[in-house]
Amino acid sequence: MDKAEFYRNARTDLSGPMAGVRVLEVTTSWAGPMAGCVLADLGAEVIKCEMPAGEMSRHMPVKVPGSSLAFLNQAANRNKRSLTLDLRVAEGTELFLQLAAVSDIVVENFLPGTLARWGVGYEQCRAVKDDIVYVSISGWGQFGPESHRAGYDPIAQAASGWMAANGPTDGEPCKGPTYLCDDLAGLHGAIGAMAALHHRNRTGEGQHVDSSLLDAVLFQSNGFLSLAAMGVPIARMGSEVTITCPVNTYTCADGYLYLAIALDAHWVKLCEAMGRPELISAPGFATNTARCDNRDAVNAAVSDWCISQPVVTAVARLSAAGVAVAKVDTYEDAARNPHVLERDMLQDTVLEDGTVAPLTGPALKFSRTPTRVRHASRALGADTDSLLAELGLNDAAVAALRARGAV
Repeated sequence: MDKAEFYRNARTDLSGPMAGVRVLEVTTSWAGPMAGCVLADLGAEVIKCEMPAGEMSRHMPVKVPGSSLAFLNQAANRNKRSLTLDLRVAEGTELFLQLAAVSDIVVENFLPGTLARWGVGYEQCRAVKDDIVYVSISGWGQFGPESHRAGYDPIAQAASGWMAANGPTDGEPCKGPTYLCDDLAGLHGAIGAMAALHHRNRTGEGQHVDSSLLDAVLFQSNGFLSLAAMGVPIARMGSEVTITCPVNTYTCADGYLYLAIALDAHWVKLCEAMGRPELISAPGFATNTARCDNRDAVNAAVSDWCISQPVVTAVARLSAAGVAVAKVDTYEDAARNPHVLERDMLQDTVLEDGTVAPLTGPALKFSRTPTRVRHASRALGADTDSLLAELGLNDAAVAALRARGAV
């Protein structure tokens, strides 16, 4: 199927499948903004509420080339409206609650209890809108003996067991190169918001949704938590996996490839492509169980073939044979990959200062209600006046609030 065929019945009058849903987001850093980003990409109207000085991602040192705007802010806060309110003062709290009263979902990711102390926690928002869906994202969750602790992505990687299982077999534990726990907690927060919204639409009942970095990465750990609870040791495997072989990174003449043999039928295809048919039924090679018990020899056989091949040639040959394989690319390589570009995973977007940056596009594709990067992250407070006007405040009232530092 080509792209035009997939989108043949696409609508152009909607922002996405969640058009018509309003989300009030008060977040910082990555996990909370990512939950709001997913909902905004899906077409919801997301109002990003920040303190007048702006949240931390606006002040990160990593910049979009040629732009004064922090890249993290652009990546996670596109497709949102921008509002500034000082939630530490009564006027800011009151305005937030007025907005909550006309919203479907609230998303926050502060230390548990913080927003309640500011007067905009779940119970306060529920008092003004009984059916509100209130999503809280934190390091350790809203309850439990560790819930009061601060938590960032690498801390959750460390506490979950994920970091201990990552890295070379003879090296130190190693964190992931991306904000894995933040991303997963944000994604689960967005899923939770949609599930709770569905429940509200059926029953009229709102609820508090609790997503934590620790829970999210444990849930996505492929059963390792359950295995560990049953006393099964979790070995650090580097680039390999415990249940099949060969699955590994191999050095070619001019780069690296990664291949994965999941079935004995795939092993046959690999051997034929390598010109080693004698290995198909050889002792220690014929079955997956035998290969897992004979890893060194299996890896050596594959390595001996790969090292003589240019990586592009090897990948093309193995792929044509039906072997699951890929060249080990850098992110720079991926950014130039025609398949990535055809999938709209990079979308040139005009930033607030007029420069253009290739922002990462939404992952999901919808044939009827397509999603896209509709606009970049807005300048801090760019929509404050219009949002307050929607609440009935005139220019003089907004100016007075601004003069007092409430917005």
